[in-house]
Amino acid sequence: MFSEAHGGTPIRDGLIYVHDPMCSWCWAFRPSLEQLVSRLPDNLKLYSMVGGLAPDTTDPMPEAMRRHLSGIWRVIEREVPGTRFNHDFWKACTPRRSTFPACRAVIAARNQGESWDRSMTLGIQKAYYLEARNPSDDTVLIDVAGSVGLDVERFCTDFHSERTRKVLEREIDLSRSLGVSGFPGVLLRNQGRNHPIAVDYNCPGRMISRIQAVLQEA
Repeated sequence: MFSEAHGGTPIRDGLIYVHDPMCSWCWAFRPSLEQLVSRLPDNLKLYSMVGGLAPDTTDPMPEAMRRHLSGIWRVIEREVPGTRFNHDFWKACTPRRSTFPACRAVIAARNQGESWDRSMTLGIQKAYYLEARNPSDDTVLIDVAGSVGLDVERFCTDFHSERTRKVLEREIDLSRSLGVSGFPGVLLRNQGRNHPIAVDYNCPGRMISRIQAVLQEA
């Protein structure tokens, strides 16, 4: 299974990060993730993959779900100090419960180099959470690709390709096989064994300590 994931790149020992670019808790986790990545041992590779929250749809989000998700944003603002949301999104856009396009956009960006995965993810998050734009719309995703510096023509080709759809399917299947049921999900794969790392939104040092403990035990 691991050799089939991540666009065909074998996933060996390393830190696995499973997310969705339209997951509000992943947005809240971003500062901790940056600290975590900066403090990883040099020989520990980071594998980022998208788990896919919600499939493609053109249907507007039901009002009850809008209230639920907008409420989660306010919960996050209280529980993870410093996390900001532009609540105008709920008035300025027609929300859809559709995150697969944003996931495919991250995969398409990754085709131009692994570093583009994080750049595109951040671009999508800023458009969604700070600029009140809708990343369920292809036009927004294409605009973000250009704004972060991607080759837009190549991005569009990859974004709409069947290969990208297949990669998303594989990453969703892999995240489920790893037992990731919510995002963000972090696991340390070491000597062929998977060790869940509890996500800490406010104290990434605890995650580093857990990773170091697992590596020392091995």
